[in-house]
Amino acid sequence: MTKYDFPTQVEDNTATISVKKLRSAIDGKVIGPEDPEYDKARTVFYGGIDRRPAVIVRPAHAADVSRVVLLARETGSELAVRSGGHSLLGFSVSEGGIVLDLVDMKGLDIDVEARTVWAETGLTAGELTKATAQYGLAVGFGDTGSVGIGGITTGGGVGYLSRKHGLTIDSVLAAEIVTADGRLLQVDAENHPDLFWAICGGGGNFGVVTRFKYKLHEVGTIVGGMLLLPATPEVIARFIAEADSAPEELSVIANVMPTPPMPFVPAEHHGKLAVMAMVAYAGELDDGQRAVDRLRALATPIADMVRPMAYPEIYPPDEEGYHPTGGVRSLFLDTFDLGTAEMIVENLKASTAMMSVVQLRVLGGAIDRVPADATAYAHRGRKIMANVAALYKDPAEAPVHEKWAGALMEALRKDTTGVYVNFLGDEGEARLREAYPGATWDRLRQIKAKYDPTNLFRLNHNIPPAA
Repeated sequence: MTKYDFPTQVEDNTATISVKKLRSAIDGKVIGPEDPEYDKARTVFYGGIDRRPAVIVRPAHAADVSRVVLLARETGSELAVRSGGHSLLGFSVSEGGIVLDLVDMKGLDIDVEARTVWAETGLTAGELTKATAQYGLAVGFGDTGSVGIGGITTGGGVGYLSRKHGLTIDSVLAAEIVTADGRLLQVDAENHPDLFWAICGGGGNFGVVTRFKYKLHEVGTIVGGMLLLPATPEVIARFIAEADSAPEELSVIANVMPTPPMPFVPAEHHGKLAVMAMVAYAGELDDGQRAVDRLRALATPIADMVRPMAYPEIYPPDEEGYHPTGGVRSLFLDTFDLGTAEMIVENLKASTAMMSVVQLRVLGGAIDRVPADATAYAHRGRKIMANVAALYKDPAEAPVHEKWAGALMEALRKDTTGVYVNFLGDEGEARLREAYPGATWDRLRQIKAKYDPTNLFRLNHNIPPAA
């Protein structure tokens, strides 16, 4: 390990960070509290998070990342790693520490013949998807284009191609990662296989991934878009049943929620409960139309925007200045029936939040064909992922809406356990252990002890090193 002490200064026997000296040591950009772009640079996607880091570093390359990691290690500074800034709990920004913002690292090397891509983790899912789409190829990410590929990949990656091509981590062939001692390692099935296993689902606990190598899949024109149906319990239950029995080329994300006043929705439906479904069929177009027709037949659509489209179009445009604040809970469901749908409708009607939603994602398909211990994502056999959210503006309302979201989650999950780490809130160690059940937790702790024994990478859903 190379000692890295020149960007620090000693004041009252305490090592602090000299922003001026750091600028001379880093090829990338260094942003301090006095800089005009500081407030924008420290803002993350979710609202209600107002933290002021000592410095924000935007590295130009992996060597810069290594220098910043060693700086945090030597000064004892809290280190926040940011890929896209979508961390639910604001792990992408530190109070008084260092933010390592990868936004300027957008290197991309597409091998069309081999159907692989090396992608730096400053890229967003939307940016990478657009770049590979020109060759009719894609990696499956989530449902939002502005999410950074680093966070979604290390957590697992559940999205529109999951039933057909698996989670995002199922397409990862290799990665380059800076570990807590400043080394840049290439990891894959043969090189540091334990670390490779851990970063495929174990989150940001093990280092800073600077590049991923992904396998690319043929994805050209899809049948996709929004389908809006009235949300009676019967429609919700039948919708989930149809999505579950559909060909694995079809993935749906069903948001049960009051209908927003969107311009293409008739006014008489505004505020009434609807199933706002985002649909994506990655296969033959005629087969896709038939699969979607089965959903359309459940009720007269309020709005139907499903059509053949280029795959990148499935991502909605970014909303400038949109920073939602809310009580959010997530869980897995192994069954779904009419009684569950009735419970959802009753609770949504009772909510007093600015906007309440229960999101349902039918899983299965390729996700379930990977052994549970092949990656750190251990929930391969789960049927449905459910997310509960209550959005609000006034922080004083938080206890009310957090209680509503928590109560509905507990009512829905009954005796089931498990949670997807990328959707986990601040819910304590017991819930974190549900993200990594049984032997997965123990294995991750052993790997953490090997690569980060002092827990430098702790601003995350933290897995402590084994004693």
